[in-house]
Amino acid sequence: QVQLVQSGGGTVKSGGSLRLSCSASGGGFGIDTMAWYRQAPERPRVLVARLRDGGDTYYADSVQGRFTISGDFVANSMDLQMNNLKPEDTAVYYCHIEATMNWPIGHLEAWGQGTLVTVSS
Repeated sequence: QVQLVQSGGGTVKSGGSLRLSCSASGGGFGIDTMAWYRQAPERPRVLVARLRDGGDTYYADSVQGRFTISGDFVANSMDLQMNNLKPEDTAVYYCHIEATMNWPIGHLEAWGQGTLVTVSS
């Protein structure tokens, strides 16, 4: 019913900035929650930032003050602006949504394909 397509990954030097984007395709749903996760090699996938319809946001302590999540709940797109990147930010980044299906009514979630962000020292 829904696919998330990501773009914006790449390599950046320490202290640099990068912007990730994610767009949801398909129809028949309304997004309730947008989020970004990341997973470094041999590390668990962790929540980085979350945005809920209505404006509530969450940021992991490790990215607080450096990353900003934004989203368009009408266009079904989301971004993650990453500033002052550090080598420890190197990971595969995934967008994720939770949504309400219009019909039949229900709940769904979807993951993006992931994009690699590499921050060099």
